[in-house]
Amino acid sequence: MLVKICGATSAAEVRGVADAGADLVGLWHGVPGGRADLPAGRLADLTAEARATGRLEAVLVTFATDVEALAGLTGAGGPSWIQLHGYQPPGTVRALRALVPDGVRIVKVLHVDGGSCVEARLIGAYERAGADCFLLDAVAAGGRVGSTGASLDDGTVTGLADRMQRPFLLAGGLGAGNRHRFAGTRAHPRFLGIDVDSAARGEDGLLAAGSAAAVTRAWRAA
Repeated sequence: MLVKICGATSAAEVRGVADAGADLVGLWHGVPGGRADLPAGRLADLTAEARATGRLEAVLVTFATDVEALAGLTGAGGPSWIQLHGYQPPGTVRALRALVPDGVRIVKVLHVDGGSCVEARLIGAYERAGADCFLLDAVAAGGRVGSTGASLDDGTVTGLADRMQRPFLLAGGLGAGNRHRFAGTRAHPRFLGIDVDSAARGEDGLLAAGSAAAVTRAWRAA
């Protein structure tokens, strides 16, 4: 099971994510107004830091739609994953797939508002366009998306997963204490792992190795 810790902004946080036993570190770029948004140069620096840990892969988390710019960030040692965390259409995924280097994985976020998924009818189109996997996340009050802390229902997750041919990651208010709420999700054959932000942070708001490790241990428990 993969563990992704999202929203690192410093080398110390990246190293802490690695020490926590995670597999992926999320680096924001092209997230206007986002508290963890990074300029391109800083994105490159932290991607190199992740690679230097010997265990982490960097995930470019973005709301952007400029596929040429995004593809350019993944070349020459850039992030090996791109997470499209917005309402980009299948055409954006198709264009991006044609431009990114071989081996770069494209993750398309599917936004769940209550019991319904905004992009449910497009799942097949995203798969045909070249999405490697999906990430299921909750839409918060007012339509806010991304690191909202809002949680999903296990049955809603598995129902969406049954419509997919690709693996999926689960996000949305996950922590060390709520693994038991997602028994169906964890048993699903296409379950790939989890994506955590808030629960991996300390009281100062920064990613903390101890907090991230607690989540990782809990979700990987037999």
